Amino acid sequence: MTGRERVKAAIAFKPVDRAPLQYLATSIGFYEHGEKLNDLYATLPGDFGPFVRSPIPVLPPEDFDADGRYHTFTRDEWGTVWERRIYGLWGMPSEYPLAGADAQATAAYRFPERATHSGEDIARERIEVTKLQQLYYTMHGVGSLMERLRGLLPEEELLMGIAADEPHINALADRIVEYHAPDISHAIEVGTDCLSFGDDYGTERGLLMNPAMWRRFFKPRLRHLFEPAVRAGLDIHFHSCGVITPIIPDLREVGVTSIWPQLPAYDMEELAALCRAEHLAVAIHTDRANIMTNGTPAQVRELAKREFDTFRMMEGGSWFYVEVDNGFPFANIEALVETIAQWR
Repeated sequence: MTGRERVKAAIAFKPVDRAPLQYLATSIGFYEHGEKLNDLYATLPGDFGPFVRSPIPVLPPEDFDADGRYHTFTRDEWGTVWERRIYGLWGMPSEYPLAGADAQATAAYRFPERATHSGEDIARERIEVTKLQQLYYTMHGVGSLMERLRGLLPEEELLMGIAADEPHINALADRIVEYHAPDISHAIEVGTDCLSFGDDYGTERGLLMNPAMWRRFFKPRLRHLFEPAVRAGLDIHFHSCGVITPIIPDLREVGVTSIWPQLPAYDMEELAALCRAEHLAVAIHTDRANIMTNGTPAQVRELAKREFDTFRMMEGGSWFYVEVDNGFPFANIEALVETIAQWR
């Protein structure tokens, strides 16, 4: 099988010749481990694009406080100020452009000017190179809804507005969906295999809201946003942190073909059975919160093998997903890649 055939088979729950492998080249991983991470990845190229050596980040002195600790504040194009204390991580909003805003102020809020997709030729070239090498191409950054709303107003205001079915919160959500619609059209136009979308709907114990509330507010908007991609036959990959068990079937209904879950928040066997029943493929990101950070290489190897068996990777329906977060000992990363090489 080619890499692209392997991934497509896995998403379709068809047998594979070996378990697919995906890397996400995170800046924090290369900041902490340097070129040896490039060297490790080069030993086992993945199926989701050609291997390219990533640059090693060099941070300016102003990104550190007087005690030498990383600490930055940055304002994005939406007007949100983000505080970050760990390089490469998402950060937390410290200023919200719509905090306390009433319906009039929310309606008057101006979205950033849309990019003209000046990188379209670059995207086409990357997709062409990927497909020439018979690999699978996922386009990232095609939008979010919950995360964008979380950046515009404090979470308590957002959740209360959703619960109360406030018209101005609904109107804001509709504007965000329409704002991202051209990103979907662009991805279809340049010929990607898959769109990657992300929203965090859960905590480590359950959904942030009643499932009925999620279905009222989010489900029809996701269906509307994804519909052109579904019609065009693209795969849709969805990330959500937290336990979202009640809405996993709903994601499948709106066109999602695979998910990247916060794996240690679930009972692994139950999640594997549910996703197989729903024909929803799973990206297996080995426990970053616990084993990858605080475990031993032996524990990493045992867990990766258990994931391989539990999700029945050779029968399709899942793949290994490698993303290095802050604090991963290099020995654990090495153990993960070596174990994947052994069992895939």
